[in-house]
Parts: sequence; structure tokens; C-alpha cells
Amino acid sequence: MKTIFTAIQAFVADEDGVTAIEYGLIAALVGVAMAGAATLLGDQIEATFTNVKTTLENALK
Repeated sequence: MKTIFTAIQAFVADEDGVTAIEYGLIAALVGVAMAGAATLLGDQIEATFTNVKTTLENALK
């Protein structure tokens, strides 16, 4: 019984991997934010690239 209690205490006190999990959560949050921004700004981004394309096509004529 004592070894199980000691093992549980060691497991709770062990902080290895916590930083990796935190970085993973931050990366996931950044990914969600980027996807949301791309969704919200998608039409504006498309219009900007279309404008650049048209300008370049006209300049090369």
C-alpha cells in the first residue's frame, strides 16, 4: 500500500512534459486564431490579390 501511495505522490509531483503540453496548447490557440482571421478576412484578402493580379497584367501589356 505504501508503494502505491509513494508512486501516486511521485506522479503528482512530476512536472516533466508540462512545458511541452503548454507549448502545444499555445500552438493550437495560435492555429485557431489564424484560421478565424483567415475566415473573417478571406474576402478582403482575395480582393487584394485580385487587384494585384489585375495591376500586374495591365502593366505587362
